[in-house]
Amino acid sequence: MTKPNTQPATGAGTRREFIKKATTAAAVVASTNLFKTPVYGQNQAPSPGRVIGANDRIVVGFIGVGKQGMAHVNSQKENAADNNISMAAVCDLSKYRVAEAQKTIGGGCKGYDDHRKLLENKDIDAVTIATVDHWHAGCGIDAVNAGKHVYGEKPMTRYLGEAFAYAEAVRNNKRIFQIGAQICSDASWQKAAELIKGGKIGPVILAQDSYPRNAPKGEWNYDIEAWATADDVNWDMWQKPVHHKTAFDKDAYFRWRKYYPYCAGTLGDLVPHRLHPLMLATGMPEFPTRVVALGNNPIHTDKNTPGTPERDVPEQIEIIAEFPSGLHILVTTSTINWNGLPSVIRGHKAVLEMGVDSVDLKPQKEFSEEIDPESYTHLVPSGQKIPEMEKNWFNCIRTNTQPYGNIELAVRVQTVIALAEMSQRLNVMCLFDEKSKKITTGDGKVLEALTYGSMGEKS
Repeated sequence: MTKPNTQPATGAGTRREFIKKATTAAAVVASTNLFKTPVYGQNQAPSPGRVIGANDRIVVGFIGVGKQGMAHVNSQKENAADNNISMAAVCDLSKYRVAEAQKTIGGGCKGYDDHRKLLENKDIDAVTIATVDHWHAGCGIDAVNAGKHVYGEKPMTRYLGEAFAYAEAVRNNKRIFQIGAQICSDASWQKAAELIKGGKIGPVILAQDSYPRNAPKGEWNYDIEAWATADDVNWDMWQKPVHHKTAFDKDAYFRWRKYYPYCAGTLGDLVPHRLHPLMLATGMPEFPTRVVALGNNPIHTDKNTPGTPERDVPEQIEIIAEFPSGLHILVTTSTINWNGLPSVIRGHKAVLEMGVDSVDLKPQKEFSEEIDPESYTHLVPSGQKIPEMEKNWFNCIRTNTQPYGNIELAVRVQTVIALAEMSQRLNVMCLFDEKSKKITTGDGKVLEALTYGSMGEKS
C-alpha cells in the first residue's frame, strides 16, 4: 500500500459545493466551515418510516457484514425471538461476505451490493451499520432519510462535519439512533449519572479511563483472506469517499484501521468505548471547549508482520478534554502495553470508582461528615455486551425513547474524538465554540476541520 503524504493541507470545497455533493438539505445545519465535509452516498428523500407498536415485529437489515457486522448478525439471530425481530437483508461490497451472511441468517434473506437498494426495501424498519469508518455517515444519513432506525458502529463518523450532518438528519427524521459503544449498556454508568445528578460527589472535576492492548506484531494486522480479490470486492465504491485512491489493496481492505485515509486509529476504534460511558455518566454530556492529544509510535510493531506497511496512526495516544462545567476527561489508549488507568470519576466531595456492574462512592475526608460511603454491586443490566445494546435499541424503537448511546451523546463524543485527531496531527491545542462550531488555536487562529482530502491525501 502506498501511504499518503501526511503534511497538513486545508480542507477542500465550499459550503455551496458541499450542498451540491450531499444533495440533502437536512444535512446542512449551520453556516460554518465544518460543513465543507461531503457526505457520500446520500440519495434518499426523507421518509416518515413505519410507526412500530409495542408488540410489532421489527424487520432489520445489515449494512456491512465483515467481522463486526457478523458479530451483530450472530447476536441478533441468537436473540431474535426475545427481541421480536426478523432479519430480512444484508449488504456488503464483497460478494463473499454477502453470501456468508445470507447463509448464516437463512430463511430467504436478501443480499445487496449497494446499501441504497437495501434501503428501498419498505419492509425494513431498522438497520445495523458496521461498515468501514468512512462509510458510517453516508450509509447512516441515507438510512434515516429512508425512514430507518439506525444502530451505527463507532466511531459515529470519520470526520466532524459528517457528525453534525448525521445528527441533524437523525433529529429531522425523528429516528432512533444507537451508537455501538456497548459499555454504555452497563448499568453502573447510569447509576453514576444518577449519583452525579443528585449532587452526591459535588461538582465533577476529573474523569479518567483507558483502553490498553499489547500487539507485538501490530494491532489490526488481520489475516489476508484468499477470497478477497478485485473481482469480489467493489473497490471503487469502498474507497469512494476518500481522496487517496489506489488499485485494489488487500492490506488496506483488511487492515484499514492503521491508515488515516480510512480511520483515526485508536481514537476511532478504542477511545469511543471509554469516552461514551464517561460522558454518559456525567448525566448531562457537554460539547468540549478545549482538547489536546499526544501520540507516537515508539515500538514500530508493524515491522514484525512481514509484507505490511507501517501504520500512519499512533501506537499510543492520550487525550485531555475540557468542558464548560470545568470537568476534565482523560482517556489513554495503547496497542503496546496492557496496563491502563482505573475507571474513576472525581468530584469535589467524593469519588466514584467504576467496575463492571458496580460503583463505589468514596467521600473525600474533608466531607466525610456530610457524605456516607456507598457501594452498588451486581447492577442490572450487567452490560458491556452487544446483545444488551441491541436490546436497548429495539426497546427504544418501540417506545420512542432515547437509548443509552443516543445521538446527542454520540455527536458530543465524536466532537472530542475529531478535535483530538486534529490536535495530534496538527500539533496544536484545539479550542471549540459550541454555538459557532468554530475551531481555533490558543492564539485565536481559526482551524478548518479535517475532512476528506486534508493532511495531504491525494485528490
